[in-house]
Amino acid sequence: MPKDHVLRPDAIAARLADLPAWQHADGWITRTYRTNGWKGTLMVINTVGHLAEAAWHHPDLTASYAWVEVRLTTHSAKGLTEKDFALAAKIEEVVGWQPGLEGGALEGTPSDPRFAYIKYDR
Repeated sequence: MPKDHVLRPDAIAARLADLPAWQHADGWITRTYRTNGWKGTLMVINTVGHLAEAAWHHPDLTASYAWVEVRLTTHSAKGLTEKDFALAAKIEEVVGWQPGLEGGALEGTPSDPRFAYIKYDR
């Protein structure tokens, strides 16, 4: 398996430009997803878990009733690598997916607040 190279600060800043909701601190990139309650929190955790297993790159998760914090670093490299940004981008894509805004066959979650499970940034 090839060695993962730790990214330099300028490369980290450039990659974060494509992930505006993510923050960099202390060798990690982090993102907090706000949810409408425990159901949404579990849905986000399960989504991130599936993606992490499929990628074989595992984040640290912290959760409460209405939020999930995702923290990524490459432990074996002792810093941030391309793996962290690739997984962060995939998490953003899947967790932030809103099919109702695409105008396709899938209508998305009803606008009724009873069905809300995540607080989207947009």
